[in-house]
Amino acid sequence: MRAFRVILALAVLAVFAAPAPLHAAAAKTYQVTGPVLAVDAATITVQKGNDKWEIALDGSTKITGELKVGAKVTIEYRMTGTTVEVKADAKPAKKK
Repeated sequence: MRAFRVILALAVLAVFAAPAPLHAAAAKTYQVTGPVLAVDAATITVQKGNDKWEIALDGSTKITGELKVGAKVTIEYRMTGTTVEVKADAKPAKKK
């Protein structure tokens, strides 16, 4: 019975002493700079060259200064996937 308790205690200790799982690395950050074309609670649209960039905003977005149309801004953002659909492999072409 004593041996069972020792083994059980060692097993519990091993579980709690194991290192915490590593978190996935954060996605790489990018930035875009330009004048604000439009802004609302959920998005900001910035002109970069001839392109219009629409970036989503959420509750964790830190905004410093007065964000308004015409203001020049630099936005730091990350690309994060929302869905992944794996396609079946294409069938190889038949030999003639």
